Amino acid sequence: MADIKINCKDCGNEFLFTESEQAFYKEKGFENQPVRCQACRKIRKSERQRSNQRFTRREY
Repeated sequence: MADIKINCKDCGNEFLFTESEQAFYKEKGFENQPVRCQACRKIRKSERQRSNQRFTRREY
């Protein structure tokens, strides 16, 4: 396996999908390659967590 260059779906920047990341994805059974760079994945994850907090927090 060789490193793969991928363009981020959100920001358009190019990032590497390294051999070790590919091995990790294969080990976990993931079939698709990542479509977002690490920075955009972190942003998206924090947005999801913030969204979930709004709906799960209840004050009586």
